[in-house]
Amino acid sequence: MTALLAASLSVLMIFTALLSGVFGMAGGLILIGVLLFIMPLPQAMVLHAVTQMASNGWRAILWWRHIEWRIAAASIVGSLLAVGLWSLWLYVPDRAVALLLLGISPFIVRAIPDSVLPRNLGPGQMLGGSAICMMLMLVAGVTGPLLDTLFLRTTLERKQIIATKAACQLFSHSLKLVYFGALIDQAGSVEPWFLAIAVASSMIGTSLGKLLLEKLSDKQFRVWSNRIITTIATYYVGYSLVLMARLA
Repeated sequence: MTALLAASLSVLMIFTALLSGVFGMAGGLILIGVLLFIMPLPQAMVLHAVTQMASNGWRAILWWRHIEWRIAAASIVGSLLAVGLWSLWLYVPDRAVALLLLGISPFIVRAIPDSVLPRNLGPGQMLGGSAICMMLMLVAGVTGPLLDTLFLRTTLERKQIIATKAACQLFSHSLKLVYFGALIDQAGSVEPWFLAIAVASSMIGTSLGKLLLEKLSDKQFRVWSNRIITTIATYYVGYSLVLMARLA
């Protein structure tokens, strides 16, 4: 990795961690999109997992008083079940499929009526939802749009959403790191010195995001979160269709 590329990715990681620090999402989506463009998928997934573990772990520490622990515990159980099943397959999709899965997931959740998918996001619902999210993470790298949409449908206030989602994502990204670490020999390794830069960049961006989140109201948080999800998801669907058309 060249010094220029390392510096550029560091700036990107600070920005994406800041974005996630404010809205609890979107940053990881942007980062994985860039990494998938410049790196083989297993290598991109490992680097993404390290940065997201740093970002979400630091965010969980900053907001630990607002974590809904029952939801987080259910998410851990669901994630473990999904990894146990998926590791029997070790499926790695091509880039177009991964981007398409990223894009369509929030629209699917929004289309589900409240009678089928209640808005309370209790432990039972979170267990099933996190299992699906973890499977999506193992094929697409992130669960962002899907998990974000599930949280935004609830009555939780913004700090609870940020804190609880960070705790859930810390664990799921650690599982992703283990999963794709088994595949990394297919794509070469990520330089250890850059992993340290990635962690530091993620923590800096997360700390800056905390300052901005304090200035938002719950209404502003939800409105802008939904707009960001729609914009990024639409882009990924469109980009995946372009890639598929090129391969056709």
